[in-house]
Amino acid sequence: MTDAPLALIPDFDLTGRNTLALRAQSRFGVEITDAAQLTALFAAGHPVRILGGGSNVVLAPQFDGITALLANKGRAIIDDGDNILVDAAAGESWHDVVSFTVEQGFGGLENLALIPGTIGAAPVQNIGAYGAELADTFDSLTAFDRKTGDTVQFDRAGCHFSYRHSVFKEEPDRYVVTSVRLRLPKAWSPNLGFAGLSYLAEAAEITPRLVMDRVIALRQSKLPDWRVTPNAGSFFQNPIMSVEAAQPVVAEFATAPNFPQAEGRTKLSAGWLIEKSGLKGFRMGKVGISERHALVLVNHGGGEQADIRELAEHVKQTVKTRFGVDLHEEPVFL
Repeated sequence: MTDAPLALIPDFDLTGRNTLALRAQSRFGVEITDAAQLTALFAAGHPVRILGGGSNVVLAPQFDGITALLANKGRAIIDDGDNILVDAAAGESWHDVVSFTVEQGFGGLENLALIPGTIGAAPVQNIGAYGAELADTFDSLTAFDRKTGDTVQFDRAGCHFSYRHSVFKEEPDRYVVTSVRLRLPKAWSPNLGFAGLSYLAEAAEITPRLVMDRVIALRQSKLPDWRVTPNAGSFFQNPIMSVEAAQPVVAEFATAPNFPQAEGRTKLSAGWLIEKSGLKGFRMGKVGISERHALVLVNHGGGEQADIRELAEHVKQTVKTRFGVDLHEEPVFL
């Protein structure tokens, strides 16, 4: 990887570059439009943090370093016999790539439509929705190793994917994902196991477009648009615990959603726990919990990182007291 010039922008305003619209500024900012710029970026002598679409972060008001916006672009489709390989640069919009594949008639990503953020951020979180997750269609990725300065490759096993987790969370300040390859089967079958999608099985013809349109409609009906009501999407992970530990909740509330997992474990609904704790629509100063979905923390205007942190702690403590269940945040505090 050869060096490429950097154009550092001083006093870089990030308020409009995070979906929570938190007031935030960085000493310097820079757009990374070519992965070759990363060598120079980490040799610049300042602390560095990487930002994609700003959809899964809670930014501090000030950062005394360089905030690098990953903005490299590029997509390609490769016919690989029984599969279609989709290569995408890290700065591409995740939803745009999903739409792109569906428009080409390829299935596999439609359940993950309308998730905000970039391709490069998707494997870090192992994003998921409506019964699917990135790992289901992941093939490989390319990353820049900040420790060695090398370009490295990761296959699926090397990413250590699990629920909302990857190796990139295990070493959060080491790798910068620069491109991702997805593998979509030509012999596509729809994933309709999630509530709200199962009725599509009765359709005369099921297509990736039909499923994607339904997923988009479901998301728009339940989740507030971050461009109207600033938010970071689902703020807490659904807790996965042993069946025994979850039994008191399930026994007390016959309607408590729970989803069997491997090894005698079950997944509870964080949104349901928060709502049953009486917090849906709760407001704490400039921030609060959405009236539309209890899993979404929103910025009502002028909120900062400390406000979101205080609200998140209040939610966790309230749910812990009510149900004895620990919640963990999905977004990263930077």
